[in-house]
Amino acid sequence: MNILDKIVAQKQIEVAARKLQIPVAVLEQMKYFSAETLSLYSFLLDPTKTGIIAEYKRKSPSKGVINDQATVEEVTMAYAKYGASGISVLTDTEFFGGSLTDLLAATINELPLLRKDFMIDEYQLIEAKAHGAEVILLIAACLSPDKVKSMAATAKSLGLEVLLEIHNEQELEHICDSIDLVGVNNRNLKTFEVSIDTSLALIKQIPTNKLAIAESGISNVDTIVTLRQAGFKGFLIGENFMKQASPSIAFADFVHQLKAK
Repeated sequence: MNILDKIVAQKQIEVAARKLQIPVAVLEQMKYFSAETLSLYSFLLDPTKTGIIAEYKRKSPSKGVINDQATVEEVTMAYAKYGASGISVLTDTEFFGGSLTDLLAATINELPLLRKDFMIDEYQLIEAKAHGAEVILLIAACLSPDKVKSMAATAKSLGLEVLLEIHNEQELEHICDSIDLVGVNNRNLKTFEVSIDTSLALIKQIPTNKLAIAESGISNVDTIVTLRQAGFKGFLIGENFMKQASPSIAFADFVHQLKAK
């Protein structure tokens, strides 16, 4: 069993338990469930922003603890201040050390929030909206095309945008009408090997009406320049900032270098 299979198996247990603990009716009464949402699609096209979707992540299965000191508020406020187009928050607890509380904490910013998790059930979409998310992630590697289609439609009915994450050419078939953004993860979730060649190989096959996002393996501004020239509009980066003693300073420095290009 690879790491993705382990995560999905654990997620099925967690979601079943949470459904019993917090019914949908309770989630629907939370203040963000009925709140207006910001559009990541629009923010990524805003020329005054960087195109970076900056991520808050404490740990990962491949790297262990990345940063368990910097707070959500401190880091995400810096992301917003220095020009991020959106903020991604890991909400998986078992493998990434995150929580829905982290997502709520990030709502202090006026930027679109992506709930980064392994979404396998429509219940998680309702959870995401109730805790302030405006975008949700669907990972093709752990969902069938039909499941992506049904979950994306449910997300849209809740007022959420949908980012579909793919890793190879076969997963292009998961793209459907309700998908707003297509992310190419340069990290293979089964082996954790990373190469931006994955993004460069798939960009030409992503429909032009879906904004293309490059994810993982982006550690310098030259990589963003290369990916932008290839057609990518967004760049999801987390570990590069979070592994520094001060993610806030690391992000500010990175943006300064990017603007100098």
